[in-house]
Amino acid sequence: MSVIKLDGLTKDYGENRGVFDLNLDIAQGEMMGYVGTNGSGKTTTIRNILGFLKPTRGKAYVNGLSSWEHASEIASQIGYVPGEIAFPDLKTGIDFLKCQADFLGMTNMNYANELIERLQLDPRANLKRMSKGMKQKTALVAALMNDAPIIILDEPTTGLDPLMRATFLDIIKEEHRKGKTILMSSHSFDELESTCDRVALINDGHIIDVCEMNDIRNRPQKEFKIEFNSKADYERFIKEPYEVIRLQPQYDQATIKIAATDTAKMLQTLRHYDVKFISELPYSLERHFKNVLINKKEIEKNGK
Repeated sequence: MSVIKLDGLTKDYGENRGVFDLNLDIAQGEMMGYVGTNGSGKTTTIRNILGFLKPTRGKAYVNGLSSWEHASEIASQIGYVPGEIAFPDLKTGIDFLKCQADFLGMTNMNYANELIERLQLDPRANLKRMSKGMKQKTALVAALMNDAPIIILDEPTTGLDPLMRATFLDIIKEEHRKGKTILMSSHSFDELESTCDRVALINDGHIIDVCEMNDIRNRPQKEFKIEFNSKADYERFIKEPYEVIRLQPQYDQATIKIAATDTAKMLQTLRHYDVKFISELPYSLERHFKNVLINKKEIEKNGK
């Protein structure tokens, strides 16, 4: 059974705003990334999963329970960092974390203290005077300290400096290794690429692609850019039986696509040429989704 399931989930605000007919299953122990531009529907999706919003039609489920009908029951199973943090009227970070601990029935604060130390958070600071980064750290500690089996993160690294961002990603990877089920939305392809099992792309309220990160990392084809030290070698090489995807004659450069299993064969061929440099062009998550969006626009254009 899926831990998180979207079944035709629609929240229609009118004028093509909202999310529409979303279908997604997130398995136990899986880390799912969720990426899209501002206004694409990431936060609306997450709020439906948490039971904060009533769907127009369709449903979101957590451990088999309808989120809207059972919001209070599923809340205890989820650690959540919202995209927009609004603290209650309490004086300090310590007061807020104690309040959260009391609400969750926590008596052991060891993990909370470990997170505070790793994130270099001073919880004694006044909540209202905290910087964006400090507020984000406080919210992260509150979300993770209860060791909830499900973690939902809406743009969790907003406001964190690069060092703290790296520390947070290390913490999330550790949570993933513990077997937690995690949904994380982000603008950063790099963050999702380094942490997730799968990533879903939402565009204009529709999930238009879900990709396996193993497929991105271990593609059966590779692309290489090769520059030659002489025009003669360049012109001779482009006659070789390789799939050429780009030529830059002004630089004596050729970009080719080959089967990954043919890499050694290609390098053997290049021994007969005077090569200035060769570099592999990695196929990234960002590049994959850009291709998906280009294809979507082409289909829409041709369909008109």
